[in-house]
Amino acid sequence: MSTSPTTTPAPDATEERAPALSPSRAIDFKQCPLKYRFRAVDRIPERPSRYAVRGTVVHAVLESLYELPSSERDVERAAALVAPTWARLLAQEPRLAEVLDDGDTDSFVAEADRLVRGYYRLEDPTAFDPQSREELVEATTADGTPLRGYVDRIDVAPTGQLRIVDYKTGRTPSTEREGAALFQLKFYALILLRSRGILADQLRLLYLADGEILTYAPDRTELLRFEQILAALWRAVSAARESGDFPPNPGTYCRFCDFQPLCPAFGGTTPPYPAQ
Repeated sequence: MSTSPTTTPAPDATEERAPALSPSRAIDFKQCPLKYRFRAVDRIPERPSRYAVRGTVVHAVLESLYELPSSERDVERAAALVAPTWARLLAQEPRLAEVLDDGDTDSFVAEADRLVRGYYRLEDPTAFDPQSREELVEATTADGTPLRGYVDRIDVAPTGQLRIVDYKTGRTPSTEREGAALFQLKFYALILLRSRGILADQLRLLYLADGEILTYAPDRTELLRFEQILAALWRAVSAARESGDFPPNPGTYCRFCDFQPLCPAFGGTTPPYPAQ
């Protein structure tokens, strides 16, 4: 893979953007419309989780790794980025320290270090330069559904073949859950199909903890069917945003939800719907 690396900075957290469907918010709405509201409309802060923060550190390390010349991207250099990356993120958002057990920075950094080293079981980062890292991709479908997301990495071969790559710090999903795992990458593939007119040749999930790779070759017909699913989902989201009706959908995942005190399913009181 070749072409010079580029990266798109994340927008300021306070920047107001027009509503759009992203992979994470699409999953939220399908799982629980009220959770979607609290995250996407009310934007209620949530407690940081160790799992999520560790993933953020690892993603940031791998993004920084590809800023180095290819000859310098060895495993020890990557591992050396972990501690300063964590320090930088912590300085930007001090409340991330809440994920530490009694302030035990060393064990947290060691966890991230193992995941970064695990990446080298899957790819040789000295062998190619990605086209982009953490790129904001956006598109509007033919029926007006706005799509938006950040892609971990896009690779383009000298032959023009395009690969979408996503890093996962969790465990490899079971065969039954592979479809759900690929939802995010299909979402990005559809955006690139609509924004660039290019059909991705490969979707690639790298599971750093297990050292496993899940690959998938999308086809245009499948992505067009997927587009219709997203369009129907966006219509439901838009109707809910207009009416303010976001019902809870209790399930096993509720035990991990920070919003229980605001959820009527748990005896909580939902705050007034913000003016739109």
